Amino acid sequence: MFALLKKEINGFLSSLIGYLVIAVFLLITSMFLWVFPNEFNILDYGFANLDGLFILAPFVFLFLVPAITMRSFADERRTGTIEILLTKPLTDQQIVLAKFLSSLILVGFALLPTLIYFFTVYQLGMPQGNLDMGGIWGSYIGLFFLGASFVSIGLFSSSLTDNQIIAFILSVFLSGFVYIGFEFIYSLSWFGPVDLFIKSLGISAHYSSMSRGVIDTRDLVYFLSLIALFLSLTKFSIGSRKW
Repeated sequence: MFALLKKEINGFLSSLIGYLVIAVFLLITSMFLWVFPNEFNILDYGFANLDGLFILAPFVFLFLVPAITMRSFADERRTGTIEILLTKPLTDQQIVLAKFLSSLILVGFALLPTLIYFFTVYQLGMPQGNLDMGGIWGSYIGLFFLGASFVSIGLFSSSLTDNQIIAFILSVFLSGFVYIGFEFIYSLSWFGPVDLFIKSLGISAHYSSMSRGVIDTRDLVYFLSLIALFLSLTKFSIGSRKW
């Protein structure tokens, strides 16, 4: 498993994909936070906080994470190497976990440079360091789990097809629906007394909860369950080729 994990990471870092994903993520967020005149611009806002980053990042991840995961299984199917991979002394679960962890590590690499934003805002505070530290670290944890959820959805989408573009589009659609789709359904008020339950099925509600700096067990269980669900579906999808 670790050999496959290392191979996947090297595959990202030896091509432009890994560096391009990190560069695009940082470019988009930095432009909105520091350059473009908008409600997220920290300098224009006049108040030292990173709320803009944690509002923007999920929508950037909505496209960048599928770009990372779209080739995971789709490319293996297209080239026929999936058959070779499945004959290795690895279980389907180990294959899925290796690809999941490699993509998640790349997402983590994309998040690390944003600590520069945190340090800058920390210095700009009056007095220095006048930040909601609990909210910031809670948001980082929530963003990491959100990225992990998108990765699991992306892997499942990639396992369904041998076309990377279809895998990308399907991943964007599924990730977008799980992130904000339930918010729209909840706002229609069709479900009466269970509308809050409908809202809690979406990522947005739990991500917002963690962004307040309170790491609730229910939010952690939700993210872990969502990730486990899509990884299990991915395992089932690639395992069906053996039937």
